[in-house]
Amino acid sequence: MSTENLPQSPEQQLRKPRVAVVFGGRSSEHGISVVTAGAVLRAIDRTKYDVLPIGITADGRWALTADEPERMAITDRRTPNVEELAESDEGGVVLSVDPGSREVVYSEPGSVPKALGEVDVVFPMLHGPYGEDGTLQGLLELSGVPYVGSGVLASAVGQDKEYMKRVFVSFGLPVGPYEVIRPREWANDPAAARKKIVDFAGEHGWPLFIKPARGGSSMGITKVDDLAGLDDAIAEAQRHDPKILVESLLRGREIECGVLEFEDGPRASVPAEIPPVTSHDFYDFEAKYIDSAAGLVPAPLTDEQTAEVQRLAVAAFDAASCEGLVRADFFLTEDGEFVINEINTMPGFTPISMYPRMWQESGVAYTELVDRLIQAALTRSTGLR
Repeated sequence: MSTENLPQSPEQQLRKPRVAVVFGGRSSEHGISVVTAGAVLRAIDRTKYDVLPIGITADGRWALTADEPERMAITDRRTPNVEELAESDEGGVVLSVDPGSREVVYSEPGSVPKALGEVDVVFPMLHGPYGEDGTLQGLLELSGVPYVGSGVLASAVGQDKEYMKRVFVSFGLPVGPYEVIRPREWANDPAAARKKIVDFAGEHGWPLFIKPARGGSSMGITKVDDLAGLDDAIAEAQRHDPKILVESLLRGREIECGVLEFEDGPRASVPAEIPPVTSHDFYDFEAKYIDSAAGLVPAPLTDEQTAEVQRLAVAAFDAASCEGLVRADFFLTEDGEFVINEINTMPGFTPISMYPRMWQESGVAYTELVDRLIQAALTRSTGLR
């Protein structure tokens, strides 16, 4: 049900739109979510918007946090967490699920609940399960609160790499070889599940990448060169997700492209290239966020290659029914073909992250990018659309 046509009180008509920036969460990407939210909080134009920072702790409590983005940065190779930012160890924030009200209430044990006012739009800076995967989006749909980014279906598809690839294949988009091991397969017959991976390696060759099927930020991924490292790689992936994805090595260049929804539809940014990271085995979490491996923006591609990867990025955006923004990741293989690896419906969003950098190079500065996403969400209804 949409709330866009609900009558507004004189106070609502006069006040600035209130943006709730929600971050943290229960996934293993909690810390990166906090870092990303800090960058967005710094960029939001406070002359245009009121801001309400809401952190979700690792155990799922919604906490009122201080609006102090300077405390939300990586320090000494350590990511921040919501527990350090929460104004109370016990207080909780509750968003009404009544679509006729967007009221946010704060309560602590033994105290009278305190109304914090209404929220006009949510900027969900959550990465991974319990936030980026359609779960938070479903809550916001029930609450009738507009939000930045993709809806329930696209968020779920974008999080689950198996079904993402299945959707892409159904739309004729090129994907690389992969195999999936579901939790039941591993629980019922681990030897058969392991053989499935070994047979995949026999067909496509080593090395393999063993990944959580529903993870992000390159967490839980292991490059496996032979059988000796397989069991440890499976265990590491399963620490993040009981369903694992197995992919073969695609030899070529790593190319990324941002997609942003404009009034006339989605457009692609200039692409970027992730050059080989000599200090890491692949472009893993440490290379991305701790050691800040530099990408090349724009990517050194021919005009034809640039046009093709932009076309594929928008096609992937449309195939998964995405909204707002997406970062699409590709391999440019040695035979000159693009293969889509994955999309990210809420990509890393610090000013040095690849998605904002690609749009900066395309003429959309970071603060304008944040503002455009908020404005688009404010004009989009909840419910079927």
